[in-house]
Amino acid sequence: MAFRELTLPLLVLALSQAASAQAPSYGVGRTATADEIHAWDISIGPDGKELPPGRGTAKEGAQLYLQKGCSGCHGRSGSMAPAPTLIKSDGTKTTPYPCLAPCVNDNNVMALHSPSATVMWDYINRGMPLGKEQTLKPDEVYSLTAFLLFMNNIIKEDDVMDAQSLPAVVMPNRDGAALPPEPWQHGVPRLKGYPR
Repeated sequence: MAFRELTLPLLVLALSQAASAQAPSYGVGRTATADEIHAWDISIGPDGKELPPGRGTAKEGAQLYLQKGCSGCHGRSGSMAPAPTLIKSDGTKTTPYPCLAPCVNDNNVMALHSPSATVMWDYINRGMPLGKEQTLKPDEVYSLTAFLLFMNNIIKEDDVMDAQSLPAVVMPNRDGAALPPEPWQHGVPRLKGYPR
């Protein structure tokens, strides 16, 4: 009986010791300011609430695709290059480059595979161009996104993409099932529960 009466206080003492051991800051660091947090919080959700002001068209994006060096990694046609495929090819040729994991090729081009067009805007804004990430202006990101959507037959060439129109784009994979998974090949590990 004495052991049971002693167990609860010992447990509370042990938990409070563990919590207090994690509490000290050792005088290192500081709390981030609201401006710093805002600068880091750049992700864009499917509803596009976080999209900045700006606009762009596919025609403007076609010029930027060349000017900003996108074609250097992704190819002039958006495919058949070392970097992931951006524009679905006509299917008559196969790329000589190995497909890195995760493999982004004609079977899962971002413009066809993404459930939301804002995913494309977000990725281009945060991760492109390689080595000069986050240097594109919002108008440039809207234009490049419009170019890729147009080249993959999702929008018309003269459609203007902005904070209101981009989230409204109906993507082919909006329900997450428009594209079947790539066929399994011998020697490639499967994830548990992956469709056969």
